[in-house]
Amino acid sequence: MNEAADIQPLDVAAEQAVVILSGLSGGGKTAAAKLFEDLGYTVVDNLPGELLPDLAALVSSDRRRFARVAIVVDVRSGDAGLALGAMRGALEGRGITPRVVFLEASDDVLIRRFSETRHRHPLADDRGIATSIAQERRVLEPVRAASDVIIDTSDLSLRQLRERLFAQLGTPTRPDQLALQLISFGFKYGVPLEADLVFDVRFLTNPYYVASLRKKSGLTKPVRDYVMEQAPAGVFLDFLYGFLEFAVPAYVAEGKTRLTIAIGCTGGFHRSIVLVEQLATWLRERDQGPVAVFHRELDRI
Repeated sequence: MNEAADIQPLDVAAEQAVVILSGLSGGGKTAAAKLFEDLGYTVVDNLPGELLPDLAALVSSDRRRFARVAIVVDVRSGDAGLALGAMRGALEGRGITPRVVFLEASDDVLIRRFSETRHRHPLADDRGIATSIAQERRVLEPVRAASDVIIDTSDLSLRQLRERLFAQLGTPTRPDQLALQLISFGFKYGVPLEADLVFDVRFLTNPYYVASLRKKSGLTKPVRDYVMEQAPAGVFLDFLYGFLEFAVPAYVAEGKTRLTIAIGCTGGFHRSIVLVEQLATWLRERDQGPVAVFHRELDRI
């Protein structure tokens, strides 16, 4: 991740908040843990998996002292999937529902980060860093699947990571809802790793080629009007609305708690932003669940 400054504390709920933080080595867990510390969380890192149930008992025994706790569970905990299940079960058995956050990044970014920091990968052997990363992805897949929030940190600054983390953690859901995350992105920069559904809107005429619109983002009225005046934009949104009216209840019935929808265009600055904003408005009007929006490429231009 890029460096960023000006980290200001956020308002947090008075009730006990417990976060289980997991993810790939080099994915940003250290930076995230520091953010939680800055907000007054007690952060527990690199605890053996066998001790996690005892930690759950301690956290529940003094809810004033441990009003905010972030616990890192990853491959260093041993069997990460088993450790997560034990920790989550021990907390829920004591009336505490933790939020599980999983941080990841693309292989090339992870390799670069390890090269820059010269840190040793926890699964390192003589086969090389790429093999270690691939093995870690396989080992942590059950943890990823059980997570409430998944964030791809490949291109995030510290400020962006902070915003994404606390936007997600501040959006509780009812049992009949999904936590919905909408991402606009540019295909030229890669598809977001955390996306469950990806839609390509490069079939729409690109405002980039209109000189007066090139430097205006999809958040501005001229670009929004230019995109939405195209007939295919309305057809696409009608299709997407109909699909989600069917799919969201089906996901809820299957026990899914989160859904990340990514909409991409070439640069992620015009068309995808417009359509993500339109979709967010529609979802909020229908109370499908809390909606978080992230325009990944907005700061690029």
